[in-house]
Parts: sequence; C-alpha cells; structure tokens
Amino acid sequence: MKKLAIAALAIFALSFGSCKKDYVCKCKKTHVSGGTEVITDDGSLTFNDTRTRAQQRCNDEEGTGTDLAGDYTRNCEIQ
Repeated sequence: MKKLAIAALAIFALSFGSCKKDYVCKCKKTHVSGGTEVITDDGSLTFNDTRTRAQQRCNDEEGTGTDLAGDYTRNCEIQ
C-alpha cells in the first residue's frame, strides 16, 4: 500500500511539473517602401523552456527599427 501511495504521489507531482523542450522562434522583417511590402526571413532562435515562457521570449524579439533597407517591423512566432 505504501508503494502505491508513493507512486500515486509521484505521478501527481509530475503532472504539475513544467515540461521544458526546444521551441523554435522564427522571425521575419517587413519593410514598406512606396506602398510595397517586402518580407524577408530574419533568422530563428531556439529556446529550451516551457511553451508559455518560450512564447514570451519569442515575443521579446519583435520590434521596429531601421537598417540599410529602411524602416522595418520585425515579427516572430513559435513554429
């Protein structure tokens, strides 16, 4: 009986644990010039984390800026 209780407790604890795995965050840059959108790949990052935390970290990679091609918006998402 004691072994059964320990096994049940272990299963219960594992069911509430965070499951970390690799999540790939792919980013794209969008430049708008003269009414035309040009979308280019802007790399990818791999996060070994929970899905929620990986999504937050991926969202942190988004933003706007300026490079040689002009102003851009960077959008990222978990694949």
